[in-house]
Amino acid sequence: MAFSSLEFIFWFLPVFLAVYYLVPAGRRNIPLLLGSLVFYGWGIRESPWMAAVLATDLLVTYVCGRLLAGGRRAGLLAGALTVLFGLLLGFKYAGLLGASVALPLGISFYTFQMAAYLIDVHRGKARPETSPIRLVGEVLLFPKLLSGPLMEWNSLSRQMSGRIYRAGTFDRGLREFILGLAMKLLLADRLGGLWRQLGIIGYESVSAPLAWLGLVAYSLQLYYDFAGYSKMAVGLGLMLGFRLPENFLHPYAAKSMGQFWRRWHVTLGAWFREYVYIPLGGSRRGRAVQIRNLLVVWLLTAVWHGATANFLLWGLFIFCLLALEKLGLGRILENSHVLCRLYMIPAILLSWMLFAIPDLGRLAVFAGRLVSQWSWSAPDFLRYLEQYGLWLLAGVALAMPWPARLWQRLRTAPLGTVALLGFFWLAVYAMAAGSNDPFLYFSF
Repeated sequence: MAFSSLEFIFWFLPVFLAVYYLVPAGRRNIPLLLGSLVFYGWGIRESPWMAAVLATDLLVTYVCGRLLAGGRRAGLLAGALTVLFGLLLGFKYAGLLGASVALPLGISFYTFQMAAYLIDVHRGKARPETSPIRLVGEVLLFPKLLSGPLMEWNSLSRQMSGRIYRAGTFDRGLREFILGLAMKLLLADRLGGLWRQLGIIGYESVSAPLAWLGLVAYSLQLYYDFAGYSKMAVGLGLMLGFRLPENFLHPYAAKSMGQFWRRWHVTLGAWFREYVYIPLGGSRRGRAVQIRNLLVVWLLTAVWHGATANFLLWGLFIFCLLALEKLGLGRILENSHVLCRLYMIPAILLSWMLFAIPDLGRLAVFAGRLVSQWSWSAPDFLRYLEQYGLWLLAGVALAMPWPARLWQRLRTAPLGTVALLGFFWLAVYAMAAGSNDPFLYFSF
């Protein structure tokens, strides 16, 4: 049940909120758990076997969490992580063995959440959950279940134990949810139309400027799709009394690739930093070890995203840029207002090209079109620029920090309220008209 669906907005959410707030504050974890189970059950109603995968992970996590509390048992932790990541990778890479198996809904994110819990218990940073029901409720918390944001376990546990409910917080959450809904339906889905058109035309038939324009559209679509989802998740959390971490901090305003990946999908980056990069030594053991650790992190990030070779190329491309920045390029970029843009714009677009096209043959064709004979008067470029130009301009402008600062001033003002109401009903119209694409990150 996607957040950007009519059944979620007009059925599930109103009923759930009514029950949630009718129950005394001290007992609201019960409707929260039941609501999360209904939410997940609806999402897997056509593939109920996915519940068995989730149940297996939960059972392993609960039992091993309790056992790890008795001492630092590295072998037990390794065994539990092998089961969790074995299931994740098994489903992700089943296609390489000729199997056609759907990826269980939310497995990428709930696996990382459970792995973080077990590692923190093993380190002594978190207490093991003695109640299996409580553990299930924490993992299945529906605002963050399917695509994050990932939460630091102690923060999640504390908020499950006690939350402060204020009307102002609920109002802020509702406004954040509507803003995220608008980002998804009114920007991401609209911009995604241009990228889809390139696939229909055939990459071999597009002009060079249209190929670059398509990459801009895809880059903005991916941002507004996932950032919109994350903003909706944060908004739902606030409506329920939770404070979920922000996942996007204006990444397209970054001056370097390192800065970009500290601002994009923040909680995933924090997970890899905490549980992979730092345990390997981080940057404490010299430049060579730091570069090696970056390579490991980005290879794992590529593996996490998908089983096709383009993700490996994407991860290696990002790693190479980060390595160059660590070797001195980063300092130059940070001190420049022009050079950093000349570097980051093509770097971001080329990285998303590698991310977007799974088939290496089609990827090579598209890359060839980028460097084919250039003509600003190419008919296909002018046609699609006229059709999508204003949307692309709005997408670029709204990805910068200054509109967000302006919005903070207008958010609760009458003009801001009217704007949100307009965004909401336009989004509802888009859903009713069937122009609602699935969230891109559900496939990861």
